Amino acid sequence: MSLPSVSDYSILEKIGSGSYATVYKAFKKNGSKEVVAIKCVDKSTLSKSAIDNLITEINLLKILKHRHIVEMRDFFWDDGHIYIVMEYCDGGDLSSFIKRKHKLPENVCRKFLQQLALALRYLRSHEVCHMDLKPQNLLLTKKPQLTLKVGDFGFAQYLSSQEKKFTIRGSPLYMAPEMLLQHKYDARVDLWSVGVIMYECLFGKAPYSSSSFQELAEKIKDQRPIEQLPKGCHVSSECKALLMSLLKHNPNERITFEEFFSHDFLDLVHAPTQDNYDKAVALVQRAVKLDTEKNHREAFHLYCDALRYFIPLLINEPDPQRKKALRLRVNDYIKRAERLKQVCYEDGTEKTGSSATSDGKTERPLNKSGSLDRNAHNDLRVLSRSTTGMKDALEIGEVGELYLAEGNYALALEKFQSSLSVLVPLLGKEPPGHRRELLLKQIQLWMKMAESTKGLLATMDIEDTQQGSAESQEQCTIQ
Repeated sequence: MSLPSVSDYSILEKIGSGSYATVYKAFKKNGSKEVVAIKCVDKSTLSKSAIDNLITEINLLKILKHRHIVEMRDFFWDDGHIYIVMEYCDGGDLSSFIKRKHKLPENVCRKFLQQLALALRYLRSHEVCHMDLKPQNLLLTKKPQLTLKVGDFGFAQYLSSQEKKFTIRGSPLYMAPEMLLQHKYDARVDLWSVGVIMYECLFGKAPYSSSSFQELAEKIKDQRPIEQLPKGCHVSSECKALLMSLLKHNPNERITFEEFFSHDFLDLVHAPTQDNYDKAVALVQRAVKLDTEKNHREAFHLYCDALRYFIPLLINEPDPQRKKALRLRVNDYIKRAERLKQVCYEDGTEKTGSSATSDGKTERPLNKSGSLDRNAHNDLRVLSRSTTGMKDALEIGEVGELYLAEGNYALALEKFQSSLSVLVPLLGKEPPGHRRELLLKQIQLWMKMAESTKGLLATMDIEDTQQGSAESQEQCTIQ
């Protein structure tokens, strides 16, 4: 089959096709020789609705400019065709990537979900709903690092124009139940699609994989329970919580966009932006000041807070020279945070020592690293014995401190979160008094330790992401 002839562009190869369009890889004949993707639409095959969709897509792409949205470079037409010139994504699409990898590690899934969420937050700011989110429409670029970009806005709508729509749009496997069953729907259909994409990334299959549209519709209509964790799979509690909150059949029970963007699993608060770079620099400057003043504990917390901003910036820095310089700085901050952690624990041990409790267990009061001083901590433990769960939760928090001291950050965070999940509700029921004051102080300290643990845990993402990116570049195929 011969390739089409397009003015000003040399067509290299066909890279995809749809119901009314074919996509080609090409490069511009003059100037930079930039490689692009050209969506070639046969005007003779267009229905009225297809024309409307195409006009909406072109109008939207004129406006939408974001790092995680495929950019339209140009569009033009001749007697038989309409041509949309798009940014070329050399890593294929997410669907092919998942098939090649079978399933994705949680940290890689988080990275893709963060990038998708940033794109959706931008779309929301422009009052746009995509309406056809699926792995095939999420394209990947390989250089300078693996990056996800949302493409194909053929079914996209402005939020105000789709309030009362009942038309089925998109691909059934990723379609929200309310749309598939032709009920009234709104922008929340995009959140269901995100949930299906997330499920497929984690487990290598969609939650309602079916051999036919009828079978899929029956599963949705019957609201068959979704297998939360396929056999042999494990994900973090935060990951599972987000996944299940997205995959709610009833849109009124589904997570909201605001809750989605603020979810701990995505951690968009620490996304790689210029504002967050400025925050990280300010935190380090405060950490250095407190460090010189021998305020080791607060300096430790500030270094850890700064790392939570710096590491996503480092991972996503496209310029090799800037990346190298930032890596050297981040390494220094990591080393100093680790050293301050040791100093805090040494100070606590030297000043308070260890003592045996009445039940024979060894107590490790680390007043410099995050615990209450020994007397206060002993008081709280004694006072906790009359309340179901409080004593056990305090012991779990102490175990979290031990794991933190040993550098086992994943388990430390798990223990802190487990302890706080019990202590925080108990605090809400606690009447005013001495025990409430001690409990509040301990909760505040362990919350701070948990946040610092997240900063130290994030340092492990550097090597994991770089290794994963290298593997991805080897395995991605040109689509």
